[in-house]
Amino acid sequence: MTATTTDDMISVDDYRARAREWLAANCELKDPAAIAAGGSLRGHHEFTREEIDAERPKQRRLYEAGFAGITWPKEFGGQGLTREHERAFVEEAMSYRLPEFGIVGGTTFNVCAQVMLAHATDDFNRQHLPRMLAGDELWCQFFSEPVAGSDLAGVQTRATRDGDSWVLNGAKVWSSWAHLADYGLCLARTNWSVPKHRGLTWFGVPVDAPGVTLRVIRQINGGADFCEEFFDDVVVPDAERIGEVDEGWTVTRTMLVFERGTRPEEKPSGPVEPGALASDFVDVAQALARAGDPAARQLIAKAHSVDFLREVLQRRLARRLQQEGADAGVAAYGALAHGVFDSERAVWMMELARGDSIAWDADDAQGPGASTALAFLNGRVYSIAGGTDQMQRNAISEQVLGLPREPSWERDKPFDQVLRDAQHWDGRV
Repeated sequence: MTATTTDDMISVDDYRARAREWLAANCELKDPAAIAAGGSLRGHHEFTREEIDAERPKQRRLYEAGFAGITWPKEFGGQGLTREHERAFVEEAMSYRLPEFGIVGGTTFNVCAQVMLAHATDDFNRQHLPRMLAGDELWCQFFSEPVAGSDLAGVQTRATRDGDSWVLNGAKVWSSWAHLADYGLCLARTNWSVPKHRGLTWFGVPVDAPGVTLRVIRQINGGADFCEEFFDDVVVPDAERIGEVDEGWTVTRTMLVFERGTRPEEKPSGPVEPGALASDFVDVAQALARAGDPAARQLIAKAHSVDFLREVLQRRLARRLQQEGADAGVAAYGALAHGVFDSERAVWMMELARGDSIAWDADDAQGPGASTALAFLNGRVYSIAGGTDQMQRNAISEQVLGLPREPSWERDKPFDQVLRDAQHWDGRV
């Protein structure tokens, strides 16, 4: 949801000037190396609750100054301005250190809030969105389950109606940074007597609600980005429901668009230029004195080409989604590009770093060896996260290209019957 221009709206130039002045007076400049590095990898820095809490006052100052939720509706705490205003602020803020909430920040503002704007009631949005913008509420996703990963419609967390409330029982897993969040957007089954895609509903659940047990999952790279959760008679008011009862798959498809990293309302501006060479590859080559090596330069060129092509793809996807609306099948192209190229890119960096990618001095934890190894360990994250590469290909083939769906014996069966049949798959009763 974006704003439309009105006569009394501040001009983009005036907004840019105000942003420039406020940033200079209230924010620290970034280290030049941090600007060049861009986004951080999973596991590169393990945030603590104390670090997250230290960022909240900074977010509140940003919000109170009128630079948070720039395109969000005013009635929900936003500024009601245009994408051009937001772009102006982003450009001015490029050199400054803004509030940093890591992955949970991206989930809060780029996924959960967007789903709420599209599907939640006005009362729900007035309750939560201003608090999100002020840094008082950070949200994660209670999405995947031990028995429902790529097959998200197969979730078995149960939500049972009890008057004006719902009672949740079940389990979730792979919830990014849930241990640092305040709320989770939770998908639950509210009807077991209809096909699995038709009996789902979304709820907002406090992470510390009575009956919620949260456990951190330690990863191969030593980080702790994910959690598993258990729900035992967790009471959630009906007012915390997002979307219509049993119509949660519609909400899910909207979420998948944003989870796959494409923002349909984002309007690309200007020509796409190749830009600077891949900074992470260049840094490794320079640190290991390989910048003049032809083989190293070829690897840098390959990474640069892939980065440029992905930027072109993202621009095209954003334009398509802006013109035709949110579509999880179209967004799957972007997710598949990450899933395919991230692992290739990580291998190229290992080739660039050679032996330094597997052994380095203990006191050089931020050096080229450690960063290269971490990129390799993380190289297949996006071939699984947000749906496997195979699921993305299915979405593209069926929802975009119009190819026949794979045969499914369970598509039109009530979900409780599907579960009973699965227990007797050998034909015995």
